[in-house]
Amino acid sequence: MADTPMSDTLVLLPGLLNDAELYLHQREGLADLVDTILIPDLTRAETMEDLAREVLSQAPNRFALAGLSMGGYVAQEMFRQAPERVERLALMDTSARPDSPEQRRRRTGLIELSEKGRFKGVTPRLLPMLIHPSRMEDQSLVDSIFAMASRIGQAGFVRQQRAILSRADSRELLRSVTVPTLIMVGDSDQLTPPELAEEMAGVIPGADLIVVPECGHLPVLEHPERATAALRGWLGA
Repeated sequence: MADTPMSDTLVLLPGLLNDAELYLHQREGLADLVDTILIPDLTRAETMEDLAREVLSQAPNRFALAGLSMGGYVAQEMFRQAPERVERLALMDTSARPDSPEQRRRRTGLIELSEKGRFKGVTPRLLPMLIHPSRMEDQSLVDSIFAMASRIGQAGFVRQQRAILSRADSRELLRSVTVPTLIMVGDSDQLTPPELAEEMAGVIPGADLIVVPECGHLPVLEHPERATAALRGWLGA
């Protein structure tokens, strides 16, 4: 990849049931590298296309773009709509693939339960799907995850799930990425496992792949120093 000037604006996209608290460490640890860090609300649209358009309307003409999980889906759709505006791309614990039939059934079932008033956010039973077993007793980490889910709430969760269901297959799209790209994943991520990160890194020319050890689906929270260091290297690439 050709050398790319450092970006003035960094757009950080949260995941499902996450808000700006997800990136607390990164906001502090990357502030000296960019003039502006934008963390949009991803709860206000029900299609991936509309979410991407909304974020693009808030962002400047050119920016660095990073997204985790659902945020990675939005980032890919933003690149589809406006590739010329993305100066560099980071995709963390996400996938270029659409949902499998089983994933669609499970997601649709969660929407139906939530609409019947049975939204539970993130429960202790679901935590092992999100974080590494070694972090299950980290009360500060667990409290942060619960608090973000509570703030997103039932209506926001339903809109997010519908948007995720609407996303396109981005595997061919990623072949056209030529900007500095970072792919990051936790080595124990159960929701978007490392093989999906390897697939994305394999089709993006020159992409850097970082696998965070002893980490689940949320490296920016579970191992914030490692995640921030990786993002610093990407921003300075």
